[in-house]
Amino acid sequence: MVVIRCAVEKDVERLATLMKEYIVDFYHQPEPPRKEIVSHLELLLADSSKGVQYVAEEQNRLLGFATIYVTFSTLKLKRTAILNDLYVLPMNRGNKVGEKLFQACETYVKENDLVGLSWETAVDNEVAQNFYEKMGGEKSRWLHYEK
Repeated sequence: MVVIRCAVEKDVERLATLMKEYIVDFYHQPEPPRKEIVSHLELLLADSSKGVQYVAEEQNRLLGFATIYVTFSTLKLKRTAILNDLYVLPMNRGNKVGEKLFQACETYVKENDLVGLSWETAVDNEVAQNFYEKMGGEKSRWLHYEK
């Protein structure tokens, strides 16, 4: 049975391995030093006002994770959440693990009186787009820029 829960200190090493796979294997980004991944995870675990890290676990094995960062919306004058990452190991996709992680994020937003939840995905990631639409997400009217 898959359990969705907040990450704790004992998860950091396993979660760092999963996060490396997400960064390098899935998004084809350069591999960051492991100590930087671990430091980032420890920072989020140490200060819940910054957000939350969820893990999906089954039989002591991590299947995926979701990362929410809390920020502020000037337009709404309230705190809001950004779902920065939602990742499920390829072998566990199609088993509702992603849905459970996403639902945990929605619950977090409601329970913490946040004004909303926003996220982004790659233009060519049609699987993710279909998933988010199935979960009730709508494409934003806002354009996203980077530099």
